[in-house]
Amino acid sequence: MERVTELLLLPAKVSLLDIKRVLILVLDGVGIGALPDAHQYGDEGSHTLKHISEKVTMKLPTLSKLGLSHIDQDLKIEKNTSPIGSFGKMLEASPGKDTSTGHWEMVGIHLDKPFPTFLNGFPKELIDQFIQKTGVGKILGNKAASGTEIIKELGEEHLKTEYPIVYTSADSVFQVACHEDIFPLEELYHLCKIARRLCDPYGIGRVIARPFNGDSAKTFSRTPYRKDFVYELPEPMLLDFLTQQKVPVVGVGKISDIFNHQGVGRSLKTKSNVEGLNTTIQEMKTLKRGLLFTNLIDFDQQYGHRNDVEGYARALEELDQKLPDIMETIGSDGLMIITSDHGNDPTHPGTDHTREYVPLLVYSPSFQSKNLGIRKTFSDIGQTVAEIFGLAPLKQGTSFLKELMS
Repeated sequence: MERVTELLLLPAKVSLLDIKRVLILVLDGVGIGALPDAHQYGDEGSHTLKHISEKVTMKLPTLSKLGLSHIDQDLKIEKNTSPIGSFGKMLEASPGKDTSTGHWEMVGIHLDKPFPTFLNGFPKELIDQFIQKTGVGKILGNKAASGTEIIKELGEEHLKTEYPIVYTSADSVFQVACHEDIFPLEELYHLCKIARRLCDPYGIGRVIARPFNGDSAKTFSRTPYRKDFVYELPEPMLLDFLTQQKVPVVGVGKISDIFNHQGVGRSLKTKSNVEGLNTTIQEMKTLKRGLLFTNLIDFDQQYGHRNDVEGYARALEELDQKLPDIMETIGSDGLMIITSDHGNDPTHPGTDHTREYVPLLVYSPSFQSKNLGIRKTFSDIGQTVAEIFGLAPLKQGTSFLKELMS
């Protein structure tokens, strides 16, 4: 950790024009305490980071040094008396606790109502349309279920009948699971494109292709070729404005899918947190100007939804160990923002996302540590990026750039 300290204690003060590169690193599902309205979502008492730290001993020295231990003193992690990053937490202004909702709010889109969910399965007319338009003859499932459990339950029947498995969750998602030998990826994606059109009138947030392989319930396993088809964005947002002004935007992980491929000049898909972190390091080394937007999905997909507290803790440690390498790429002309899109407390009843504050950690070797407090919306991130690149102010959010520079 000595090299991290040396990296960051450089002179402060920099002009707006000196920041040319921004990294937004989204730790998908890493919440930091229930929002005031969490009881309306059944999430009262949720606190992803605190509850994991109480259950599993974690070593997170880099995150603590960046200011995580200052956001919430109840976290059972290393305490740091002289952080080198700025810190705070953000409240989600939009209703809901969905991946799309959280990411969209970051770039300036506020929703008036949450995406609908279908805990009792999808309406018969939607399923009938899907069967008719795709020509699959029949579907299996049509219920809310864990993605890993439903392929154990219905995978063998799927192999026999070749009927796709359709299911949902507590999120606004229409998921289609198919064995790669029965429906090769392009065929599965074609089914999902049809489903996307059919789901639009219902306002369903995402259609997700869920390929898997294996030859029995004991060996079935989802492959890394998931693909999301997202509901059309309601208005232009930060990434569109950056692209219009010829500011490069690079998406790592599922970022391009989340934004319906809008405003992302180059998309680099990844299969795990480790690959996402390594890709981020390589991209930041070569990025001369622009925004690098990374989503790390494993916290949510692999551990939160599966109530895997130990796995979640180990993934956080894995991130912490990689952060010094990322921080080395920031430089005096760069800014790193670490945040999340919602909570996913693996100790909370059920396997759903949780309605929580999200952490805000901001680092540049050019800035001194500041307490950014409690932000009223995730859009403060987008507004800050807009100010850095000289864009007109977004409709939503308050920039914290001047707070960093003061």
